[in-house]
Amino acid sequence: MRCAVVTAARAAENADDGRHGDGRAGSGTAAGDAHTAGDAHTAGGTEAAGVPGSAAPASGPLPRPLLRSAVELYLDLHAHPELSGHEHRTADRLAARLADHGCTVTRSVGGGHGLVGVLRNGPGPTVLLRTELDALPVTEATGLPYASTVPGAMHACGHDLHIAAVTGAVALLADSRDAWRGTVLVVGQPEEETLRGARSLLEDGRLYERFGVPDAVLAQHAAPLPAGTLAHAPAGGPPLMAGSIAVEAVLHGRGGHAATPHLNLDPVLMAAATVLRLRTVVAEETAPAEQAVLTVGSVRAGERGNITPDHAELSLTIRAFTEPALDRLVAAAERAVRAEADASGAPRVPGFTVTARSPALRPDPALTARVRRAHEALLGPGRVLDLAGSAATEDFPHFAAGGVPAAYWMLGTTGAGPWRAARAGGDPVPPNHAPGFAPDVRAALPVGITALAAAARQVLDPGPAGDRRPGRSPGQEADRGTDRGTGRVPGQEADCGTGRAPGQEAGRGRGQGTDPGPGRRTAP
Repeated sequence: MRCAVVTAARAAENADDGRHGDGRAGSGTAAGDAHTAGDAHTAGGTEAAGVPGSAAPASGPLPRPLLRSAVELYLDLHAHPELSGHEHRTADRLAARLADHGCTVTRSVGGGHGLVGVLRNGPGPTVLLRTELDALPVTEATGLPYASTVPGAMHACGHDLHIAAVTGAVALLADSRDAWRGTVLVVGQPEEETLRGARSLLEDGRLYERFGVPDAVLAQHAAPLPAGTLAHAPAGGPPLMAGSIAVEAVLHGRGGHAATPHLNLDPVLMAAATVLRLRTVVAEETAPAEQAVLTVGSVRAGERGNITPDHAELSLTIRAFTEPALDRLVAAAERAVRAEADASGAPRVPGFTVTARSPALRPDPALTARVRRAHEALLGPGRVLDLAGSAATEDFPHFAAGGVPAAYWMLGTTGAGPWRAARAGGDPVPPNHAPGFAPDVRAALPVGITALAAAARQVLDPGPAGDRRPGRSPGQEADRGTDRGTGRVPGQEADCGTGRAPGQEAGRGRGQGTDPGPGRRTAP
C-alpha cells in the first residue's frame, strides 16, 4: 500500500500503560523467535498487545502449532522479499500453505504471479480474502536477525505479515468446517505497490468469471498503531483512502559535453523547473477544503557529471478523493510538463503516460458494521479504534467493482516499548515504507489471524456447530444476492491518514482524541 499514517489517541493512552516491551521477533534468533511467538498465542491478549485494560477476547488461544507455522512463514518471507512482478518464491510459499490447508490452488492468474486458493465447504456465500505478495525497493535498516537477505529489497509495508495472517485464518477455518458453510477464496495479489495487480487479476485473469463473484471481499493492512489493536473507518466518514494516478513523464533535451553547455539543451534544468512547477498544481487546481496531494517521487537523468544527458524522467503520483479531482489534477500536471518543455525549447514533445489508476476506497457501511462488531466481540471495544481518512492509496477497490461489498481495516503493529518511547519524545515510530519498519509480530500476527477469520465468518453461513455470529439479530441473513449487483442468487456456489502518526492531533470521536504525536508517516 502506498500508505499514510492513521491516528487513535485512545490507543496511545492505553499503550502508555503497557507492560510489554519491544515485541518484535528480533529479540533473539530467528528460530527462537518462532518458538517465543508460539507462546504469545492468545488472540488480542493484553500483555501481548501491549494495550492492557480492555475486555478479554471472546475466543480462546490459537493452537500453538498453527501460530508457530504462521510465524515461521512470516520470518522466511521477511528474509526473502521480492519486488513487484517478481514474486515467484513468495507465491510458491503461499500456494504450498494453502494446499496444506485443503485449498485447491490455481497459479499464474492474470499472467503474472497471482494465485487463487479455493476452500469449499458446501453451499453458501463466497468470501474473498485478499493478501499482497510484493515487497518494496527499500534497503532494510532494522538490524533484525531475520532482516532481508536481498540487497535493495524489503518487506517495508507488512505484506509478509498479511500473507502469514491469511494462511493462519484459512487454517482456522479449515479446522472448524462444522461451524460454517460456503466458499473461501484466497487471492494472492502481485504488484500491489505499483497499483497494477488487482486489475491484472480481474481483467487479464478473469478472476470473477473463472471463480465466481464473491458475496464480500475482505482485506487488512499493517499500520503503526499499537500492536494488538484494529482500526476501522467510522460510519458516515470520508473515504478510507484516496484514489490515485501514477504517471511517468519524459523530458527531452540535447545531450553533449559538459564543457559546451551552449551547444546542449540540459534536460536536468528542465526537470528541475518542472518539479517546482508541479508542486504548485494542487494549490492552483483545488479548493482549500479539498484534499489532494501531488508528489514527484523520482527524478532520473544522466550517468556522469561531465555529460549532459539527452533526457530526464519523472515519476509522480496524484491523490484525491473524487474522480473529477483526479481528472482535473492529472490534466493540470500534463499542462505543466508540456509548458516547461516548450519554454525550454525542447526538441520533442514530452512523454506523459498514466501507468496506473485506482479509485478511492469506500468500505461498505453495512458489512463494515458487522465486521467491526465481530472484532469488538473478539478483542473488546477498547482495542477496535476509529480510523481517519488518509491520502494513502490501494488498488483493493477494484475488487469491489460492480457492487461487491468490501470491508478493510488496519492491523496495529507497533510494540508498546517503541510507542511509549516515541510519545516521550524519542525517535518516531518507523512508518510503513521506512527502512526501520519492524512489526511486533508476536502481538500483531495472532490478532491478524483471528480478525480475518472472524470477519470471514460474518459472510459465511453458520454450520451445524456454528453459534450465531456477533452483531446479528435472530434470523438475520448475510447480505448477498442479486440485490447487491453481484449477479448471484442466495446459496449459489462459486465455480472453484490524512496521514497522521501515533498520537498526532486528530478530531475527537469514537476511539480518537487530541494528542501530539511522536512521528509522522508519509505517503511516498
